[in-house]
Amino acid sequence: MSYESQLQSLFNVKGQTAVITGGSGGLGSAMAFALAQAGVNVAILSQHEESARKVAEEIQAQGGSALGLACDVVERPALEQALEQITSAFGPVDILVNGAGGNQPAATTSADLSFFNLDNEAIDRVFDLNFAGTVKCCQVFGRGMAERKQGCIINISSMNYLRPLTRIPAYSAAKAAVTNFTQWLAVHMAQEYSPAIRVNAIAPGFFLTHQNRFLLTDKETGAYTPRGESILAHTPMHRMGEAGDLVGTLLWLASPAAAFVTGIVVPVDGGFSAFSGV
Repeated sequence: MSYESQLQSLFNVKGQTAVITGGSGGLGSAMAFALAQAGVNVAILSQHEESARKVAEEIQAQGGSALGLACDVVERPALEQALEQITSAFGPVDILVNGAGGNQPAATTSADLSFFNLDNEAIDRVFDLNFAGTVKCCQVFGRGMAERKQGCIINISSMNYLRPLTRIPAYSAAKAAVTNFTQWLAVHMAQEYSPAIRVNAIAPGFFLTHQNRFLLTDKETGAYTPRGESILAHTPMHRMGEAGDLVGTLLWLASPAAAFVTGIVVPVDGGFSAFSGV
């Protein structure tokens, strides 16, 4: 086998089936497109059926294999139903990407909203969406991996797990929980079921998304807010991340190239986690 063939084999995920929660969002859809281009059958889960189907149709138009489904990741019956539909269309799930998450303004402190007056329902929703949803997805889609003794789970954490940011207590705590759970589940799957089941996480730095745009940019001008400027000042690469920046790490973790990698969190942050500010 030639060196080129060996390299292609190392990163080959063609023919596998992946589930991507939050797959219609900016980051989730970029990961869905990347996996589809690599030959993976992609199931996009989103709270909004129209958004999920739109991403699936765009992938199909480019020659990829995709299915878009409406699914709230905090509702286990909805996840079970999605699993049946995905299995019927593509077969067993090989890869799970837990991308569903986000923050809410009502769970974010500001000059007009103190920590003591944060909306409790918003706090619960943020924590449930980011953490409980991840756990439930791992239960529903991970069961088949345990039965077949192989599979790959990639959770989406955040740099907030390492350095809690001001103003977003629920989101920061939830991502810290996702990171801890990633490590726990990696050990559990390897010891109880099979070392061929790998569980890792990606921790994006600062990416402009629908959920955080209200914090980082001015609604009227589109310019960075003082918070956005502070982030740039503490990111050595001095830019926000773009959705495509996650693709290389995603494909590596999903492929045989990462066969001996489990229980880790990979920062994709432009150097934010390495910079002390001095």
